[in-house]
Amino acid sequence: MYGSFPVFLIVIVIIFLAIILPSLRICSEWQRKVVLRFGRYAGVRGPGIFFLLPYVETSPFTVDMRMVTDRLQADQTLSKDGASVTVETLVYWRVLDPGKATVQVADYTSAVRGAAQGAIRDIIGRNDLTTILSHRHELDDQLTTVLDTQTEAWGVKVQSVQILDIRVPPQLQEALARMAEAERERQARLILGESEVKVAEMFAAAGEVYRSHPTALHLRGMNMLYETMRSGLASVIVVPSSALADTPAIAASNEAPSPKG
Repeated sequence: MYGSFPVFLIVIVIIFLAIILPSLRICSEWQRKVVLRFGRYAGVRGPGIFFLLPYVETSPFTVDMRMVTDRLQADQTLSKDGASVTVETLVYWRVLDPGKATVQVADYTSAVRGAAQGAIRDIIGRNDLTTILSHRHELDDQLTTVLDTQTEAWGVKVQSVQILDIRVPPQLQEALARMAEAERERQARLILGESEVKVAEMFAAAGEVYRSHPTALHLRGMNMLYETMRSGLASVIVVPSSALADTPAIAASNEAPSPKG
């Protein structure tokens, strides 16, 4: 009787281990395990050590909760004005709800990538080439909003979408270069015209001041003569006598009555 007790104990231990060990699960800090009970969704477990009900619960899916960076490329995408461009983007996303990510969609990684490709082509098709090249940040925000709305039902959060590169065909690059050069020329001419208008307005205002104050014009002429002589240039300067005359005296003599003969 006593000799059979250790054998019975060993059998009990073996049966206990056979039941417990298969139900023992361990997952890392960044992992979550989806639990099914008789084939139905029963929640999410982890991280750390946990047990499943033997022969009742299973954990067929292990979901990584860390941020995922996908580099995607949309080749030969037509813009609103018919230009063919190749767009390369970075998509930052992560799983927030492991239950939805495994139950609602068969392969959430492929689903997110496919949705991102479609969103990129849709946004490019709704904008012309000039907008695509000059408003990348606005397009990034639009892509993020559209993609995040679509993937929310899958338990996935799209943090951001960044357009890395936009490539256009060589012949289109030449046309864009000519357009940019013409635009720079137009801007230069506009700036020159605006400067000419401002200078003309300033000269007109100065003329009004000099017309109302002849003494100021005389002083200005004297100052210009002084600056010219101060420069030390060995040249002959011809100065009209009217520029050096005393303006008030001339004005007075002009107003005095002529003597009667």
